[in-house]
Amino acid sequence: MTRMSSRLLFPGILFLASCSPAGEPVPSVAAPPAPTVSAPAPTGEAPKPEIPRLVLETFDGKKFDLAEHRGKWVVVNFWATWCNPCLKEIPDLDAFDKARDNVEVIGLAYEEIEEADMQAFLKEHVFSYPIAVIDVYEPPADFEIPKGLPMTYLIAPDGKVAKRFLGPIAMAELARIIDAGEVKPAPAT
Repeated sequence: MTRMSSRLLFPGILFLASCSPAGEPVPSVAAPPAPTVSAPAPTGEAPKPEIPRLVLETFDGKKFDLAEHRGKWVVVNFWATWCNPCLKEIPDLDAFDKARDNVEVIGLAYEEIEEADMQAFLKEHVFSYPIAVIDVYEPPADFEIPKGLPMTYLIAPDGKVAKRFLGPIAMAELARIIDAGEVKPAPAT
């Protein structure tokens, strides 16, 4: 098609497109509907209490009740035997637990593992704080389901969550929070 014929053809198409038979309304182009604002999709998890409950049997057969540790800071550490960052922080958590009279650590092994396999792991990796193997299908209800490991909660002496950490934590950060007496909830880091 030549340039001249396309110049004549284009106005003709516009003219024909604008015509309609007499008596019939010209259809209007409706504006797209305004977007609706809806509530965020539920995540499947209920809001967690300000003061979480945690009562469970530790791997050594003892009972751990978070409420019995009021007056102390408690480090609740979700971890797994296959998680390299978890394994790197275990000795640091153990030393931190031993060095501070006002701190208790509980390790929650968040994995499916046979008892014999956990016993073998504990012979190879020695630490003094208690651990419990957590059912991944029924984790503690008052804590979020871990979206990654390690995941650590720092519980203040009043029983409230002072801080939540996703990923490895530095003991210096824990010490800073504890020494400053922070008890305000803060977003995960």
